[in-house]
Formats: sequence, structure tokens, C-alpha cells
Amino acid sequence: MGHDKNAVRKILDAARVAGRGALTAPEAKGLCEAYGIPVPKEAVAASAPDAARIAEGIGFPVVMKIVSPQILHKTEAGGVVVGVRSAAEAEQAYGNIVASARRYDPKASIEGVQVQQMLSGGQEVIIGAVTDPAFGKLVAFGLGGVLVEVLKDITFRLAPASREDALSMLDSIAAAEILKGVRGSAPVDRESLATTIVNVSQLVSDFPEICELDLNPVFATASGATAADVRVVLDFKPLTARYRPDQATIVRQMNRIMKPDAVAVIGASAENGKIGNSVMKNLINGGYQGAIYPIHPNAAEILGKKAYKSVKDVPGVIDVAVFCIPAKFVAQALTEVGEKKIPGAVLIPSGFAETGNVKGQEEVVAVARKYDVRLMGPNIYGFYYTPKNLCATFCTAYDVKGATALSSQSGGIGMAIVGFSRSSKMGVSAIVGLGNKSDIDEDDLLTFFEQDDNTQIICQHLEDLKDGRAFAEVAKRVSKKKPVVVLKAGRTSMGARAASSHTGALAGNDRIYEDVFRQSGVIRARSLRDLLEFSRGIPLLPTPKGNNVVIITGAGGSGVLLSDACVDNQLSLMAMPPDLDAAFRKFIPPFGAAGNPIDITGGEPPTTYQNTVRLGLTDERIHALILGYWHTIITPPMVFARLMVEVVKEMRGTGIVKPVVASLAGDVEVEEAAEYLYQHGIPAYAYSTEIPVAVLGAKYRWARGAGLIPAT
Repeated sequence: MGHDKNAVRKILDAARVAGRGALTAPEAKGLCEAYGIPVPKEAVAASAPDAARIAEGIGFPVVMKIVSPQILHKTEAGGVVVGVRSAAEAEQAYGNIVASARRYDPKASIEGVQVQQMLSGGQEVIIGAVTDPAFGKLVAFGLGGVLVEVLKDITFRLAPASREDALSMLDSIAAAEILKGVRGSAPVDRESLATTIVNVSQLVSDFPEICELDLNPVFATASGATAADVRVVLDFKPLTARYRPDQATIVRQMNRIMKPDAVAVIGASAENGKIGNSVMKNLINGGYQGAIYPIHPNAAEILGKKAYKSVKDVPGVIDVAVFCIPAKFVAQALTEVGEKKIPGAVLIPSGFAETGNVKGQEEVVAVARKYDVRLMGPNIYGFYYTPKNLCATFCTAYDVKGATALSSQSGGIGMAIVGFSRSSKMGVSAIVGLGNKSDIDEDDLLTFFEQDDNTQIICQHLEDLKDGRAFAEVAKRVSKKKPVVVLKAGRTSMGARAASSHTGALAGNDRIYEDVFRQSGVIRARSLRDLLEFSRGIPLLPTPKGNNVVIITGAGGSGVLLSDACVDNQLSLMAMPPDLDAAFRKFIPPFGAAGNPIDITGGEPPTTYQNTVRLGLTDERIHALILGYWHTIITPPMVFARLMVEVVKEMRGTGIVKPVVASLAGDVEVEEAAEYLYQHGIPAYAYSTEIPVAVLGAKYRWARGAGLIPAT
């Protein structure tokens, strides 16, 4: 069905000319009709007799509402009467509504009273749209009444939303089962609701001046969905365009910054304890093979490298400049970087927006824009790119190469990433600090890592997104190819964003992040530990070919906890077919338990673990295994670990590759066994039933989001 954009434009232009920030109910109805959003029969009455005539034409009962550009909250003004059942009641209601409205706002312009078909039955829901500072236009859905008012049971998607997005919204609220019909009630017409969501999202996308829109309530029945009340808030101020180079430009510039052939260190120093000294040592001692140019106003050489007074004095091409000078000198030095046509600057210095020096940061950004220099930072620890042996940072060097790329907005979190990576022997392709994000941010890194053959998973810590829509658009593309894991800090501090609309007031900042991440295929880490464990474990696990998960455990208690963890991580425990149940029972004692979890009991020899795990790997109906080991003298920890590695390796040799994770319970020897398993491709954890299942769940979330296996 086409949309009548011209009709909407006329209505909005009339409101703009009149200087109004909201539409009247009849105008809002006109928007809905132009975009195929069902609304009740209605008309505007100019007098009490007129109201009676219109009501008789529509058919009783009717609802009557004040029509005034100044009165947005009609109920508060006494401007709504529900259940009018006769012409006489309509005339009386007209007078009462107008009188109440005049008392509420004597200066309000009264354009009449809206007489509307009264809807009843079905399920009340709310459909709306808001404009978020980071993500722009968002469409919202939730159940009406107490569920949305008190429980904030509402979900969001970027607008415009697809039909698939809209249908997913119906299943994303906590009360989703109500829509499917409970206690004898009929299920609602999901297609009608989804169509309304899509049309609302398209309307606000086509007309940016619609900053908030509420359909509340919408009556959803088995035969359709109709919006009983429509409210539209406008903002005609032009949107500020955000700086965003095209994808090809980002890739070209980021490749030179992240994989430079020549680095200048502005503020290089021969003095121990200086940041410029640490950066120089890390570049040299880290094994970087490109050209290193120290920049210093007086020195002839630093750490054996010829020094230059300015980057403009360097005879060769420079790809990136690392700044190790005080904030007050950055703008001038950056001008010289621009004149030298260096594409990237890594701004380690603090003293900018994070300390209130917003003007100083804006000055630096203006210089960068003038000369087309991309900025990393300021207020960062620098970055590492291990394939080039590049440690462009004042922190400790890191040289364990791998396929995991990590970034952080915080320097402290960056050092935690370095420490964990070193302790766990996790290979990384890159570790990047973003700090104030005056320019380069998470979506620039995603764009670079997307085409970086040295990176297979991207893990990011962030406190905010300066351009959430750009991030979501890039993440949606990248996550189809490589897992994207995000730890969003500040989950609970923001609370509900203040807004005048019902939908806007419910738009809790973190709920928006949650829903947009899901829409974009992003795996969300709930803690720093999750981020680190996912970054280490996800790359080791092969992609599952289906959703059937089986638990094999030597302890019933572990099996219960592992089952709980599966539910928490949206993993599907396989319903055990009779023939497979019988096959497992051949290997376990009579007092053990088949089914799922499979409890082989703690007194079994190593062969029982070996036989049951081999069966779990060979049966094509099983797609992933969770192992729960219990420390016994019959099967000691390292015996278990070596045996599991042997079985998994044997199966891989025959072409059978499935995700396997392990939880080990026991004395301190299980720590060595867990590490041995991890080093041989089986993510394993001592003393935890939650972490291994969370890692497996994260792999599953990525595989589902990338369309590699069906959603559960």
C-alpha cells in the first residue's frame, strides 16, 4: 500500500506556519489515514447539536474529546468523556468538555470536540515513536495499561523497521504470551499489528519533524488493530548533520592508521618516565619494522632515531602521528600534521572535554576537519596492532598474536584487557583506546576490522555512542560475518529519559541500547568478565549446525545448575529421543540418569566419559555438548582433560566438529585441567557452571543473528 506523503506534508506545513509544536487530533488522524494506520470513525463537532448529529451517524457508544492545539493532555484537562450512549448525552458531554477545557486553560483555542467511534474488546497495546539523541528515530511497542505504565514492558527498534523487526517486537516484550491468547481469549492479528508498527516507523522516518508519536491505546483483536487515540509532537528545528565519511574512505584512512609503514612520535623523549619515552620504547622494543620519526624541538636523536623539530621536516611519508605533548600544544602540532598530509593522529594527552575543556577539543576537531585528519582520542592509552608488531602506546607492550580485536573507551578497562589477555595467553589482533571519541569511534573500528583478515571477532567496551545509528548500521553488516561483542557501561544510571510523550517517558536509555543491539546482531556482554571470556572463548568454538544442546555430567548437582544456565542463555536442551536415550544407557550405570542432562555419576571410570562424549559427538541430532566434570580419584582432573581432548581431536579427524564447553568442579587440580582443555580448543572453567554456558550461549546468539542457524 502506498503512502500519501503530500497529504502529510500539507498538514505539517500548516502546523509549522501556525507556529505549533503539536497536531490536533483531527490532523493526527489525517497523518494516520495517509499512512494506512487504522483509526476509528470520527468527526469534529462545532456545537452541542452538531455533536449529537455526528454521534448518531457514527453509532453509539462514542468517545468525545476536546480539540485544542494548546491542550495536549486531554484527560488532565477534563476534556474526554467515554461511553456516550445517546444524543442527549452527546449534547451534555459537549458542554461539559468545553467548560472543563476553558477552566484548564482559559487562553486555549477551542476548535471543537472530536466525536469518535468507541472501541472495545481485544488487547490494549501502545505503538509509538521517539527521537533519541544517539539513535535518531525509534519505533516502540508494548502492552497498554499497568504493564507498560508500571513494568515499563516496552521494546524499541530503529526506524524504519522491517516486517521482520515488527514481528520480533511482538515477541520481545515480557507479556508476549498475552498476544497469543490466554485463558480462552483469542490471539490478536499479528500481521495487522506488525503492519501498523512498520507504517508508524516509515512515517517518522519520512518526516523528521515528527519527533514523538503515540498511538495509545491501540485495540488489537483477532481481526485487526485500530488506534483509538493519536498524539503527535513536532520539532521543526533542522537536524545537525553528523560527520561521517563514506565506507571506502574510512577503510582507506583506517588502514593507514592501524597498519602504518611510518610513525611519528610528537613529543618523543629520551627521559625515562615521560610518555613520549614509553611510546618510543614500545615501538622500538615491540619489534615494529616501519620507520619511526621522533619529533622534538631540540633533540638531534632519541633512542638511536634521528629527531626532527616538526613532522614537516621529515623527508618521507608518514601514516600516523602519536601525540605525547600537553593539550595546549596539540592544535598547533596538528596543523603541521595536516599540512604534512598525515591521515591519522593518535591523541594520548588528557585535558580536553573530559576535564571541561570542550572548547579546546572543538578547536582540535576543527583543525582535523580542515586537513582531513582522523583523530583517535584524545585522552587515551594509544593502540596495539600485533600483526605489524605495533605498540603505539605508553602502556606495557603486548605481543601475543591472535584474531581477537578489542577496544575500550576507558583507559582502566584497556589495561584490564591487556592484563587478561596476557594472563590467559589470549592472542589479539588489536587493542584500541577511544577515550573522548572526538572523531574515530566504534563504528570506524568495526569498518576497519570487518575487512581486516587478521581479525575474526570484535569486542568493544563503551560508555555511550555519539552516533548510535551509524554504529547500528555498521554492526548489522559486520555481525553477519564476524561476531561483535559489546559491553555497554552505565546500564542502570540513566533511568527513563524525560520526555513529554507517553512513549518517550518509557524510553529508558538502556532498553534502547538492548533492543538496538539485538536488532543489529550484537552480542551484549553484561560484565567486564563476560566481555573478556567471550573474546577468548567465542573464536575457539566452531559454529553449531543446530540448536540441540546436550549436557553430560558426573554430578547431578552440576547438571541442575548447567540446565539453569542453559535457560538463562536461551539454549535449547534437546528432548532425548528413545533410541538415543537407550544408546546412552548402555554406557552408564543403572543408578545413573539418561535423558538430558545425562548423569553418568561420579564413580565411573574414564571410559564412561569417553564413550558418552563420543556418542554425543557422533550423533547428528546433537549439535553441542556441555560437560560437567566432578573430581574423583577414579577419573582425576588431568585424566579427564586429556581424554576429552583426545576424543574431540579424534572426531575432528573424521570431519565431526561441534562446540564443546566444560565446567570442572573439584579441588585445585581442576584449574590445571581447565587450562589444558582451553589450550586445546575446549573452553573450560573451574568452579563455574555459569561461564562456560554463557560463552556457548554467546556463540549461539551470533550464529542465530548471522542467519547460520534458525532462531529458537
